Amino acid sequence: MSAGRTGPRLRVGVISAGRVGAVLGAALQRAGHQVVAVSAVSEASLRRAEELLPEVAVLPPDEVAKQADLVLLAVPDDAITGLVRGLVATESLRSGQILVHTSGAHGVSALAAAAEIGVLPLALHPAMTFTGRAEDVERLGNACMAVTASAADEAGWSVAEALALELGMEPVRVPEESRRLYHAALTHGANHLITLVNECAELLRGAGVDNADRVMAPILSASLDNALRLGDRAITGPVMRGDAGTVRAHLAALREADPGVVPGYRELARRTAERAERAGILRADGAAEVREALDEEPS
Repeated sequence: MSAGRTGPRLRVGVISAGRVGAVLGAALQRAGHQVVAVSAVSEASLRRAEELLPEVAVLPPDEVAKQADLVLLAVPDDAITGLVRGLVATESLRSGQILVHTSGAHGVSALAAAAEIGVLPLALHPAMTFTGRAEDVERLGNACMAVTASAADEAGWSVAEALALELGMEPVRVPEESRRLYHAALTHGANHLITLVNECAELLRGAGVDNADRVMAPILSASLDNALRLGDRAITGPVMRGDAGTVRAHLAALREADPGVVPGYRELARRTAERAERAGILRADGAAEVREALDEEPS
């Protein structure tokens, strides 16, 4: 649920109507702001704009920026700095506007050209995965928003937090110098989890399990819940038990089924052993036996 309006209604311009931009535009509109214009080029972005921001004018980026009090940049990370410079050069931005980008990897330094002319720069990254559909707007209510403003600008931090709260999200302050590490951590967890789950599904199907999704869902859901609640104490399985023989059997089976999975299994098992030993749930001798099994080359 939205936290409700905490300030004056803003005219919002969205550049562009990608999965994130269209959803955040819709969420800001639901929170009481007015989305006055959006930029969209591809068929997919035009469709998202029509579905999530109906009756909002579709305009070029410079025209979107000129009409807005709050300009939302939802463009690829590498495009932010050049786009901002272009908007400044065309006088599409003005002093007093709020300029927000949604990149997790960048802070407000990417908006420096706009800050020099009196624009308030903010970095707001929703810690959520997006499909670009209406249900994403509802999911924001359970998510956090990483907020970053200029280090000494407490008013900027407050504006960033207020915008997050209006979307029903929990603001989390991330310093400028920590944005890359913050984003790397989420990417390592969220994106690589998808790869891991899909590899698991393929291996199960290779083992003759037709309903792999049904088999995986309960155990993977429980593992995630336990990890979030218990940390490393949630580790289970042969590595935690120091069962080197099972680890060897796993490696042999994976080499036969899909050799490409083996390096990932080895590295994750090695990291699991290290964390389990550090947490005191795997004895040193058990950890050594697991590492020995992981380091062995096939005969």
